[in-house]
Amino acid sequence: MGYVAVKGGTQAIEESIKCLKYERLHKEQVLETGQIEGGMRGLIDQVMSESSLYDEKLAALAIKQAEGNPEEAVFLLRAYRSTLPRKYCSKIIETVEMRVERRISASFKDIPGGQILGATTDYTHRLLDFNLMKETEESIREWLSNYALENRTIEMLQHAPEFVLPKVLDYLRKEGLIPPLENNDAEPDDVTRESLEFPSSRSQRLQILTRGETGAVTSLAYAVIRGYGALHPTVGELRVGSLPIYVGNPNEASIDEDEYYIGEIKATEAEMLMPFMTEKEEGKKELEFEIGYGLCFGQNETKAIAMGILDNCLEHPDNSFPSHNEEFVLLHIDSVESTGFISHLKMPHYVTFQSKLDSVRKTKAANAEEREEVQAYE
Repeated sequence: MGYVAVKGGTQAIEESIKCLKYERLHKEQVLETGQIEGGMRGLIDQVMSESSLYDEKLAALAIKQAEGNPEEAVFLLRAYRSTLPRKYCSKIIETVEMRVERRISASFKDIPGGQILGATTDYTHRLLDFNLMKETEESIREWLSNYALENRTIEMLQHAPEFVLPKVLDYLRKEGLIPPLENNDAEPDDVTRESLEFPSSRSQRLQILTRGETGAVTSLAYAVIRGYGALHPTVGELRVGSLPIYVGNPNEASIDEDEYYIGEIKATEAEMLMPFMTEKEEGKKELEFEIGYGLCFGQNETKAIAMGILDNCLEHPDNSFPSHNEEFVLLHIDSVESTGFISHLKMPHYVTFQSKLDSVRKTKAANAEEREEVQAYE
């Protein structure tokens, strides 16, 4: 593709950047990053997940700089991430150790440890709450104080080290209703360091799905349910909570095998049950279940569920369905790739377009000459 360098446009570009800043500031309202971090939890979680960088403060800064545009915020955060050194890797995280804040199963009414609804909009009325326009810092402090008194026991329980809950699907495995889970200790591929190649590994697919644009991942998963495969999955277990992060001794020469706790991250995990018919002896068919898995930063439940659906689809390639084609799915859900390519169409394409115009002109001229020759002959 040919591009033309824009000469003499430096001043125009500088003025464009000033206009951009003016649009952000002309209402004379300074939006502090702390306010974004405290009041835009859903957007922060989405940007962190799609950026593969867990840092709420930096996500808030990116959102402020992008004026709330999630695609631009992800672009900014990924660019910053690429400048960071990677000093060590954490130990393998076992999600069963999650300190659960929310945990539900759509497959079973009664689950070991119980259903924990936690914070969710699932049960709210989708009506505008005009009282939010009247909120003050004083009213917020008063509400928080009353809430803390009402929920002190629950809060103490959730922060207790032993407050971990078993996995729902482990009970199905014990009954032999779903295949046993085999550990795969192979080192995962890293799509941020090595380009994606096809056929892809499952670790690559899961990384790209969790980095994928939330709307794109959701849309493709919805297409699976609507028509491509007509699959109707069920949420085996959805959990939201904090995962502890441990690292080994950073001194490579040391023989110390102790693990060091460095903090925790909030994450959403979804284990989806996928029904399918399998043929047994003498042509008999039985209904069995497979698992689709989703895990992403923050509380991003729709994406985790959609990710689990697509994970299962890509485990069963079928080029007759776009949602089962790994090249189609993985190459089109990345927000930076897709937004960047669409946006690049605004850049100068003078050479290529003029070439197309010249081709059209020559074709029209040739056709006109041919028509004139035909008319003269007649």
